[in-house]
Amino acid sequence: MGSIPSLRPRDVIKAFERLGWERERQRGSHIIMTKPGHLATLSIPDHPYVARGTLRGLLAKSGVSLEDFIDSLP
Repeated sequence: MGSIPSLRPRDVIKAFERLGWERERQRGSHIIMTKPGHLATLSIPDHPYVARGTLRGLLAKSGVSLEDFIDSLP
């Protein structure tokens, strides 16, 4: 796995949407995303930047590789 970039939440959300995830709802400062047929939900913090460790956890939970995620960035 390569270096995890520091990204804004809107870029992370757009990348996951391109990978088939849907924005389900927002509760407080977290955006919840779901994917049909996938049991996990992703909770993306709506802060100035998504921490690298948080992004690494989101990728692991979603089953998406870093390379596929980077390819889907806007």
